[in-house]
Amino acid sequence: MIQSIKQLIARQPWLLAMAAFAIVALWMASGLLDSSVELKTESGATLGAAGGPVAVQVAKQQATPVARFVSVYGYSAPAREVNMGAETNGRVEKIYARRGQQLKAGEPILKLDLRDRQAKIMQAQASVNEHLARHNAQMKLKEDGYVSETQIAETVAKLESARADLKIAELDLDNMTIRAPFDGVLQEREVEIGDFVRTGDQIANFVDNTKIIITGTIAEQEASNIEQGATASAKLVTGENVTGVIRYISPVAKRETRTFTVEMEVPNPDGSLPAGVTAELVLRTGEIMAHKMSPALLSLDADGELGVNTVDEFDRVEFHKIEIVQSGNDGIWVSGLPTVAQVVVVGQGYVSQGQQVLPSAVSADTALAVEGNIDTEQMK
Repeated sequence: MIQSIKQLIARQPWLLAMAAFAIVALWMASGLLDSSVELKTESGATLGAAGGPVAVQVAKQQATPVARFVSVYGYSAPAREVNMGAETNGRVEKIYARRGQQLKAGEPILKLDLRDRQAKIMQAQASVNEHLARHNAQMKLKEDGYVSETQIAETVAKLESARADLKIAELDLDNMTIRAPFDGVLQEREVEIGDFVRTGDQIANFVDNTKIIITGTIAEQEASNIEQGATASAKLVTGENVTGVIRYISPVAKRETRTFTVEMEVPNPDGSLPAGVTAELVLRTGEIMAHKMSPALLSLDADGELGVNTVDEFDRVEFHKIEIVQSGNDGIWVSGLPTVAQVVVVGQGYVSQGQQVLPSAVSADTALAVEGNIDTEQMK
C-alpha cells in the first residue's frame, strides 16, 4: 500500500502539497480555538470568548457635596493711597519721617517755617477782643435806648468776621505741620529741608498697608456664585498664603472682557505683606455633587474627551464626560457622573461606550488600591 501511495505521488506531486496545506490549516485553527476560550488583559481583566462580553470589575460610588473653587490671577495693593499736598505756603523747616517708615494717624511727617503766622493769630485775636468789648458795651446802652438795633447788628457782624479771621490764622498755623492721615507707611516724600512749597504742591505719597487688597477678575458665569463677605484665600508670588474676606464685587461687567472685578481684603497689621505683587486668588463658588477617585480611572473617548466608564443596570458600558472639581495628593473629585455609579475600576481601558460586559464587584486588593489612589495597572 505504501508503494502504491509513492507511485501515486510520483505521478501526481500536487497531492503532497495539498496534504501539507491541510495539515497546517488544521493546526492554526486549533490554536485560535484554544486562545478564544479565555484572554487576560494586562490589568488582569478577563476577556470572554472572541466577540463576547468582557469581564470587568466595578466599584459602587456615591456622590457627595464638594466645595467648588475658581482660581484667578490678580495683584495686591494697599487698602488706601493718597498724594498729600501742602495746605499753606512755607519753607520746609523740619523732617520727622523717612521713606518707608510706619506711622500712626496724626504723627508728623514734616514742618514748615513759622513765618508771620503767630503775628496773624495775635492780630486776629485782638480784633476779636475789640469787637467783643464793643458789643458788650452796646448791649448795656441798649437798655437805656442809646444804641439802635442797626448799630448792634453791625458790631455783631464785625465780631463774627474777626472770629473767622482768627480761625483761619489758627488753621494756617496748624497746617504748618504735615501729618499722617491714617495708620500706614510713608511711600514717597517729594521735598527736603529748605524747599519752598505753595498751597497745593505735592509733598508726599502715603499708603495704608495695614490692610492689603487683592484684586482679580472673574468670568460672568461665576459672578453670581460669589458672595460679598465670604472667606477667600490667595497665594502671593512672593510665597505667602493669605486669607481674607470678599469686600467688593463690581455690579457691572467690563465691556471689553465681560468680566467682573473682585476685591479681597487681607489684614496686614505689621505691614509684612507686600503690595503691588502678582497673586493667585482662590474663590469659593458654591457646592457641587462629585465623586472621589484615582486619576488612573480616567480615560478618553474617540473624540478625545476626558471621562469615566461606568456600567448600567443592563451591564452595558456608559462613558460620562467629567469635569475635575478638585485635585490633591489623595485623589481627584469629578463631576458629571450619576449620583450613584458603578465605576469600572479594572478593565476600563478595554471597553467602550455601549459595550456589553460581565461586571463583578471589586476585589479587596483592588478596592484598597482604588481607595489609596494606586494605579491598578501597576499592581499586576
